[in-house]
Amino acid sequence: MKVAITSYGEDLSGKVDRSFGRAKWFVVVDTAKETFDAYSNKQNVNAVQGAGIQAAQNISNLGVDVVLTGNVGPNAFRTLSAASIKIFIVGKGIETVKDALSEWKAGHLQEVNESTIEGAWV
Repeated sequence: MKVAITSYGEDLSGKVDRSFGRAKWFVVVDTAKETFDAYSNKQNVNAVQGAGIQAAQNISNLGVDVVLTGNVGPNAFRTLSAASIKIFIVGKGIETVKDALSEWKAGHLQEVNESTIEGAWV
């Protein structure tokens, strides 16, 4: 299974980025192989619009099954859901990518079935 965690850094010690579409990095962990890769989201950090959709499409193209993030907007939520990618919210008390992954594995993160924030243009 592949799990993408929004991050400010490029490894498991990076701080969790609370934004999905404009996250600086996606750390993608392959839980079966116990490996990870980091993917820059630079093209969407300062995007005028469409950051959530584009980020969700990029995540889908990587074969990700689960996303761990602080928030997800309506367009990103719809795009991820259409790709059958589950979304779990990382609470503010969880600081690092490694901690977020551990909390998810332990079943402590809440799966969401709708966006957690309004769209940027609402």
